[in-house]
Amino acid sequence: PAMASAGGPDAERPHPKPFLIGVSGGTASGKSTVCEKIMELLGQNEVEQRQRKVLILSQDSFYKVLTAEQQAKALKGQYNFDHPDAFDNDLMHSTLKNIVEGKTVEVPTYDFVTHSRLAETTVVYPADVVLFEGILVFYNQDIRDMFHLRLFVDTDSDVRLSRRGKALPCPVPYPSSPRGSTQGFYLPIPVLRDMKRGRDLEQILTQYTTFVKPAFEEFCLPTKKYADVIIPRGVDNMVAINLIVQHIQDILNGDICKWQRGALNGHGRTYKRPFPEQAESGSVLAAGKRSHLESSSRPH
Repeated sequence: PAMASAGGPDAERPHPKPFLIGVSGGTASGKSTVCEKIMELLGQNEVEQRQRKVLILSQDSFYKVLTAEQQAKALKGQYNFDHPDAFDNDLMHSTLKNIVEGKTVEVPTYDFVTHSRLAETTVVYPADVVLFEGILVFYNQDIRDMFHLRLFVDTDSDVRLSRRGKALPCPVPYPSSPRGSTQGFYLPIPVLRDMKRGRDLEQILTQYTTFVKPAFEEFCLPTKKYADVIIPRGVDNMVAINLIVQHIQDILNGDICKWQRGALNGHGRTYKRPFPEQAESGSVLAAGKRSHLESSSRPH
């Protein structure tokens, strides 16, 4: 749909309050891919944006507007985009609050090449289920408490950097390859995307070791304890994804009334459809104005 104001006639119509699902995990853990697979299995990716019952929203849309000094650092790969302070939590909270209240909202558009927020926004229409994905969506308690279900995509840090299953042939000499040969070596997708945005390989790998991995261990990984469901191996774990899809399908079919009644009774996040615990090798471990919104893969 064309760009439109969130204050138009559509904003005046009553809409159901959506079931909000938080999806967290480290960079390149497969959060976006899991969300996209859920949309695909529900048949929602074939539905016109304004008519979708399920939609994906990314935390990456809420990066702060940088000062001139911060932007200069960012262009040199010296700004930490994986730190909690890099996100505009106030705007994120107010936007999610409006979404949960069934309102049409406008979401910022962030330019990862210039590290700046664009004047253009994305109109997000009310839906029955909203998947909100990002590395630190569980970090801020006010935001964390808004989710009716919390998922954590759990993938080993080294696998996240070097997974080969979805990598493409290395277009430049990979540091660990013999004599700089590119034959038979691969770069992970996030690295290739960063290179397309004008960043050199050395800067990307330095940023990973300096900011991305330490920030994951300090800020993201500790939030795994807040997850209701942990998904090992990401999109490869179809047992877990199918269970979640069935859970969402139940909500779309009317079971959403159950959690709404629980909320009205003052019990907050009371409604959870139980997921079976698996063995150690199991799939799910219980843990205690543009055409459409694309789930972004983090460039940093």
